[in-house]
Amino acid sequence: METASHSTAEAARLNHPHPHRAFGKVKALVAAYGALSAAVLLTVVVLAITGHTVTSFMWGRSAGVLASAAVTYWLTVRASRGARGAYLRVRIISIIVPIAIVAIDMIPGALPPWFVLMQVACALTLGATAFLINGSGLRATFPTSR
Repeated sequence: METASHSTAEAARLNHPHPHRAFGKVKALVAAYGALSAAVLLTVVVLAITGHTVTSFMWGRSAGVLASAAVTYWLTVRASRGARGAYLRVRIISIIVPIAIVAIDMIPGALPPWFVLMQVACALTLGATAFLINGSGLRATFPTSR
């Protein structure tokens, strides 16, 4: 459980211009990740409606990536308000999820090239957040020692 003085100290660190700007950029990148993820799912929906072949793997994959974008954005907002646990989760997600996306995209023949390209764009966008969220400025905002 956090004490009042700890919460006040974290709030003071978050009110500095650098963390505020950095979290603004992170939110924008995660929102772009969500928009690209939504575009992938929307493309799958349109293809299915127009009678093109869409596999259940494509449905599940695009929906799962969109869901991860929503969760990541929610955690980013919580982190920007001082939630250390949310900050740590966004740090991990921003590294692991892009690797997982690209690794699954590398399965030969599992997905069409257009789908792979759209998913790689998602991975690159989320991966860019890793550099910001794991940077020394934001790490200093959430020190490990109390």
